[in-house]
Amino acid sequence: MKFAVLDFETTGTQSVGEIIQVGLAIIEEDRSISRVYGSYVKPGGPIPPFITGLTGITDSDVEDAPELEEMMMELVPLLDDVVLVGHNVAFDFHFLQNALDRCGYLPFQGRILDTIDFLKICFPSLTSYQLGNVSSHFGLAHERPHQADSDALATALVLLKCLDELYSLPLLTVQRLTELFAGEDSDLSWFFEGLLSERELETFQPEGDLKFYRQLALAVGDWTELAPPREDGDSPAEHMSFEAYLNEITERLRRILPQYESRQAQEIMFGEVIKALEEEKHLLIEAGTGTGKSLGYLLPAIYQSVRTGQKVMVSTHTINLQEQLRERDVPLLTEAVPFPFKAAVFKGRGHYLCLRKFEHKINKKDYVSPREDILTSAQMIVWLTQTESGDDEELNLNGRGGDFWETVASDTDSCLGRACPWFRKCYYHRAKHEAGNADVVITNHSKLFADMKAGHQLLPSHDYLVIDEAHQLEEVAGKHLGMHMKHFTVTHTLNRLYKDSRTGQLPALRQLLQSSGSEQAAEWSGVIDRLYPDLLTVKEAWDLLSEKLFALIPERADSAAGEAGQLVHRLLPSRKPKGWEELASLENTLNQSLSDIIRKGDKMLLEMRDQEGQSSADSLVTDVGGLFKDLADIREQVRFFMGMNDENVVYWLEANGNYRSKSLQLYAVPVDVSAQLKELFFDKKKSAILTSATLSVDKSFQYMIDNLGLNEAQEEGKLKAVQLPSPFKYRDQALLVIPRDFPSVKGTVGDARFVDTLVHSLAEAAVTTRGRMLVLFTSYKMLRQVYEPLKEALASEDIAVLGQGVEGGSRTKLLRRFQENSASVLLGTSSFWEGVDIPGDALTCLAIVRLPFQPPSHPLAEAKAELLQAQKKNPFMKLSVPQAVIRFKQGFGRLVRTAQDRGIVIVYDTRVIESYYGKYFLYSLPGPKMEHMATEQMVPRIAEWLSQDGVS
Repeated sequence: MKFAVLDFETTGTQSVGEIIQVGLAIIEEDRSISRVYGSYVKPGGPIPPFITGLTGITDSDVEDAPELEEMMMELVPLLDDVVLVGHNVAFDFHFLQNALDRCGYLPFQGRILDTIDFLKICFPSLTSYQLGNVSSHFGLAHERPHQADSDALATALVLLKCLDELYSLPLLTVQRLTELFAGEDSDLSWFFEGLLSERELETFQPEGDLKFYRQLALAVGDWTELAPPREDGDSPAEHMSFEAYLNEITERLRRILPQYESRQAQEIMFGEVIKALEEEKHLLIEAGTGTGKSLGYLLPAIYQSVRTGQKVMVSTHTINLQEQLRERDVPLLTEAVPFPFKAAVFKGRGHYLCLRKFEHKINKKDYVSPREDILTSAQMIVWLTQTESGDDEELNLNGRGGDFWETVASDTDSCLGRACPWFRKCYYHRAKHEAGNADVVITNHSKLFADMKAGHQLLPSHDYLVIDEAHQLEEVAGKHLGMHMKHFTVTHTLNRLYKDSRTGQLPALRQLLQSSGSEQAAEWSGVIDRLYPDLLTVKEAWDLLSEKLFALIPERADSAAGEAGQLVHRLLPSRKPKGWEELASLENTLNQSLSDIIRKGDKMLLEMRDQEGQSSADSLVTDVGGLFKDLADIREQVRFFMGMNDENVVYWLEANGNYRSKSLQLYAVPVDVSAQLKELFFDKKKSAILTSATLSVDKSFQYMIDNLGLNEAQEEGKLKAVQLPSPFKYRDQALLVIPRDFPSVKGTVGDARFVDTLVHSLAEAAVTTRGRMLVLFTSYKMLRQVYEPLKEALASEDIAVLGQGVEGGSRTKLLRRFQENSASVLLGTSSFWEGVDIPGDALTCLAIVRLPFQPPSHPLAEAKAELLQAQKKNPFMKLSVPQAVIRFKQGFGRLVRTAQDRGIVIVYDTRVIESYYGKYFLYSLPGPKMEHMATEQMVPRIAEWLSQDGVS
């Protein structure tokens, strides 16, 4: 095959743009690039400034360029007898056909391939398929991104990379890929057929260390063959003191990382953690940014576990941190620790692929949206030759990939256990087995609580527990000890059982029965037929109930949750809303129909399981049984919510005004989880270490101790609280300024004077810091008020303004854009206050518009305040202020991430210097230089401080 890789730069979209530059790279049959053609093209009008900004192509570049007709005379001969390739090829192909048409040529009739499809299939774990990111990932030369000849060459190099990969895959994998695409009449299908016939002629076939099983090539063997980390009875840490162990590790770390230096705060942390583990006490330890807290707890945990032979469980709040420990910290420690140990990552079951379901899906071609699902299946077939964990975090599933994953993810209810042909290859059982073997197991808060609810069946037993990001523990506990259900979860489960007579697990089972010829097949088919109308009744009842619940939410102009269009409404058990009886009777209908379905369905499945020789239906029977269990869960949860009879639980509804009842979520969360945490966690563990960068408020840990149920441990002397010194020189690295004459604001909306003053001040500051600025709001409404005027004010300075929820795109995408374009200002609300890591120069200035008090109208905050009032305590000082201070500290922590970072914090909320509680915010910070001044003196002071280069 000869490929022509095409790229156009244009003045706009497919419908209105004109070509201003063309690039074409020719790849010969021997996979060499024989020529790269490039030319500017003269458009009919001026180039929009946005396009010049993106491509660097100016009006003067194209002034003397050839007209479209001239360029096409050179281009058309190059397109003779080639396969046309592009990165997102539909765009370039559209322009090509238009140009051919305008210049009087016949349309292009050849084959067309897209490098994005190839990248997804060949490199399923790439985090981004954008050309620039892919080029830098592979270390390919791409000198002038968004210039056509450079883009065409880069795309050609990417295609060659993909072809190399396809030629190194085992033949079996190529056969499976060809089968996948065989059904569709597409150029990809044609390509894989050609590839397969070429590969089948080769005498030598690459196989590497892959295992072949049931027509799939896998990177993993049987987990039953995994060896334990050490021989039995071998305890290498027995004769080594903790001090000697640390010294040995420090030596090794210096060899591995020449820039490694021991930090005082980390040394203290090592000592405190090992002491708590050895003395079997609980520890609250606040370790600010830069302490190196992951190693601070991992090293003592490994030592303790290997020495005593008892497991240590480490739990993080986010999957991100779990990944970071797996990718960065554990491999480093494997080299640094002077004896063999094993640390395993163990996540919730839904993160692991079920090979049985996947095999079934691709063999039966059980697809909802074929084109996308076939591509996702292809990604996964190649991924199986690479993955050792089968963990969905490794896959880049965009678009509908997430829905696909849900149908092939492992889950308890549909697991055949030892009866499954895939049991020894199973990723979930491998992870479970590794966790059982490991000294240290890394999991997350959600899994910890799921384990607790399942009577400790999910995680290996452990007496020692380390909780990282512990300031999140109370919130996660509430979610798990209560209930949370989405409208979508119910409809999704119902659709998976039965969408119409052709799609769904029940129709699939019925079809299988028809062909099995068993005596009871007709009887069972009849049962299935009678279930269909019942399922439709449930679906209608649920839709109606959701609509009626949604109607209870007052359409407020100002949404309390602060995010775009989010509506929140609390329901009070003591004062049920008007017309509740009607809703209750709807729930009753739903409950009865579900009970009927589950009863009939379970009875049928039980008979099928007793019937010998139903082997081909086994896995389907199991899957259907799993879905019936899901329905039983749904039935219980809806009943619990609608019952509304527990005074210690807060019930509320959330929905999005734009998606209405389809976005409905039901919440029922205990007001106070401290007693349950004490009983279920802290009383059961010998030692629990809780760490985070933000546990104290004004140097005191009392807020955390009260909320996590640690009071008794404190009174009995079983708890120690430690605040580590900061490793950074905050006085030199951070300047906090407060404009003392800044207008104040009531509520979540600023008046005209406030917004004008804010926009003016932010624009001036952004010019001084050349962008690189994160602005944190507490209300989405105010963010929107500032977005447009600030964008206008900075347009002439070439500083971009990115707004959360205004641009579309996820938080991760916004952050990536912010980091890639240094001259930009990012406006964010609640989710940007924490967990965002922007090290180095990308962030120089952090502006905090309002102190981050949670809206007191949020149902949970409201109920907690009522509880405190009943205990004769002041909810503002006991709840609102400490919560806000912790968020404020989290926000401040975004700024200085390394010892080299320098930056500025502007706090526009004058309450921090005027109110009696303001000092709690300022005294809780790790000691930046603080100054307040008149608003107009602020920018000159910032400019002066930034030019000092860290000399105080």
